[in-house]
Amino acid sequence: MIPAAWRAGEVAVVGLGKSGVAASLLLAREHMRVYASDAGTGARLDAAGGALRARGVAVDLGAHDVERIARASIVVASPGVPPDAPPLARARRSGVPIVSELEIGLRMLRDTRVIAITGTNGKTTTTALIGHLLRILGHDAVDAGNIGVPVSEIALREHPPEWLALEVSSFQLHDTPGIDPDVGVLTNLSPDHLDRYASVEDYYADKALLFRNATAGSKWVVNYDDVRVMRMIARVPGEHRYFGTLPPHGITAADMYFTTAPAHGSPEARLGSDASPAIFWHGERLLSRDELQLLGDHNVMNAMAAALAVLVADAAHQTPESRMRIAGGLRSFHALPHRLETVGEFASVLWINDSKATNVSSARVAIEGMTKPTIVLLGGRHKGEPYTALLEPLRRHAKAVIAYGEAAPTIVRDLAGVRGLEQMGSDFTAVVERARSLAAPGDAVLLSPACSSYDMFTNYEQRGETFRRLAGER
Repeated sequence: MIPAAWRAGEVAVVGLGKSGVAASLLLAREHMRVYASDAGTGARLDAAGGALRARGVAVDLGAHDVERIARASIVVASPGVPPDAPPLARARRSGVPIVSELEIGLRMLRDTRVIAITGTNGKTTTTALIGHLLRILGHDAVDAGNIGVPVSEIALREHPPEWLALEVSSFQLHDTPGIDPDVGVLTNLSPDHLDRYASVEDYYADKALLFRNATAGSKWVVNYDDVRVMRMIARVPGEHRYFGTLPPHGITAADMYFTTAPAHGSPEARLGSDASPAIFWHGERLLSRDELQLLGDHNVMNAMAAALAVLVADAAHQTPESRMRIAGGLRSFHALPHRLETVGEFASVLWINDSKATNVSSARVAIEGMTKPTIVLLGGRHKGEPYTALLEPLRRHAKAVIAYGEAAPTIVRDLAGVRGLEQMGSDFTAVVERARSLAAPGDAVLLSPACSSYDMFTNYEQRGETFRRLAGER
């Protein structure tokens, strides 16, 4: 499980967030020599450092000993540490292998079955749905990875789970050479993280690393509607299973369901588009669209991806009783916090928190899903993408658009001509109050920023929680 070459020297863990702490504890449990460091300081890190030292881990806070890291047998990089950070750059120049915390945790969970999910948007919702459906089927299943729970933390448990619903970011895939899921899911692809990647091609190349260990026996669940996805998986070995909507031509009523013809490239999971849209599988209606308690057609895609992944993961999940449970699980699932989450209706105005929409494509699908006149809040720290892709959905759905934060001037420039577009500063309370003043009964206020939160908030969760609190204040 742990290569002998790693045990021959000291393992360096760079970054002591949740992932770094969990990886350090797991390696220490395996009686390995561990050096952990973080450039930050503060009470949380002091507590983490004390806990690690008590387990025999050498710890530096406030600085990294880059020469010590350059002598390590392996470096474990926390996901929040950029690849050009000095300790990682020094390790790379010295030829020291760099792996993610996921790599460590997965190596210690060899008996746990894994459904791994990546993509630009929808990863977290799809991951949570898969975990929810597995638990509905009676399995001991845990959601982990980029969703917020380190895999190494799961591996530390006395009794590891039977199943893992694993969200994997492009950054994690870059440094997880051993990833080999029982089922891999690719939700969609669009430009993102251009503040960290030199090009969109580099970003897509990291996404493609989900398939790095593909064999003829691999199972892949992919989005048939996404041209970039279909291009990426075209030559990937294994069994390809598709979800998607029908193409705009050649439609008959009989086509509007999950079909069983992957041999000629037809999606296995399709959203019907008749008078009563529904999700089907193998000709069986699983549930009607209005039974799914999630906003937006993109969440229908997420639901199909999750259901299909669980169905193909094990033949036992395809029995009539299991299919009925899966349908029930889809009905009972509610939006995760900060992902098109309805936070309340105040003075007959619907307030929707989509703070997790940190890129243009995720903001676009949120705006396109609006059915009420909507005041849209866009802003934060610019990530390198133009906002012009939002022009058409805003023209169709937005009553007004408020651009705020560092990105506001760029947003206003890119969206010139959109009705009700105005620029504000970095006072988020003032932004929300302006939205309230513009909203009339029957309208909606949507926070879907298309930007990161780091100009004004610690993370997108803090931004969403602040929006929730301010929405309820009158």
